[in-house]
Amino acid sequence: MQKSPYNATVNGKILITPDLMVLRVRTDEPRNTFKAGQYTTIGCLAAEERSPNSVVNLEQPPPDYLITRPYSIASANHETQDFEFYISQVKSGQLTPRLFALSQGSRMWVDDKILGVFSLNDTPEGCNIVMVATGTGLAPYISFLRSHAREHTAIKLAVIHGAAHPWDLGYYSELSFIQSNFPNFYYFPTLLRADNNWNGLTGYIEEHLEAGILEKSGIDIDPEKTHFYLCGNPKMVDSVSKFLSKYNYEKHCTGKKGSLHIEEY
Repeated sequence: MQKSPYNATVNGKILITPDLMVLRVRTDEPRNTFKAGQYTTIGCLAAEERSPNSVVNLEQPPPDYLITRPYSIASANHETQDFEFYISQVKSGQLTPRLFALSQGSRMWVDDKILGVFSLNDTPEGCNIVMVATGTGLAPYISFLRSHAREHTAIKLAVIHGAAHPWDLGYYSELSFIQSNFPNFYYFPTLLRADNNWNGLTGYIEEHLEAGILEKSGIDIDPEKTHFYLCGNPKMVDSVSKFLSKYNYEKHCTGKKGSLHIEEY
């Protein structure tokens, strides 16, 4: 019998919606300490069942094929054996329908490497940090806040999160709690398809930036004072990047330091 590649166990699963979940996994062996914002690769075998509300893909890999994809880590950086991932289901995909079918106690695979250069610790001391996300692009910011919120009380921190419906705002309660306990933290969820019960922001993220939502909270849009982090839908990333270019923001990359940090999907 072929040895299973699995090296981790599902120890928690929160279905926010049928297609959006928080997946908690415990690896058999601890990993190295990582930087908040980094990612690892997770996977399961093609032999695993798919979720009931997925669409069967016509191209089915062999049962013993390990399907893998990279995911940002949402857990704090000192959690080196218990990992949390924020995952949306692609109904016709190969991996996510199988992940959504897993239950507590199920086995799966987690890479022993943690990678990525999307580190919020690249912000110079004294600079504000604005974290912009759509959908599950929120995950690296959750890791950062869980890891470092207490260390950054001398600057202003903000999360702007775009989603479709109120029920798509994963981590709403946690971020609201942080806002109520840290006077330097601001949480701006905005919805494209809000219902009548929603009293918060609506519309696209860039519309609120144009309207001065940050300046009203005392956060200057100035590359010398505030660093921006973008993670999520490529259209949002492109739109917000163009907005910030008017303020002389330049992309941070290898060999060139900038005030605009982008995690490419």
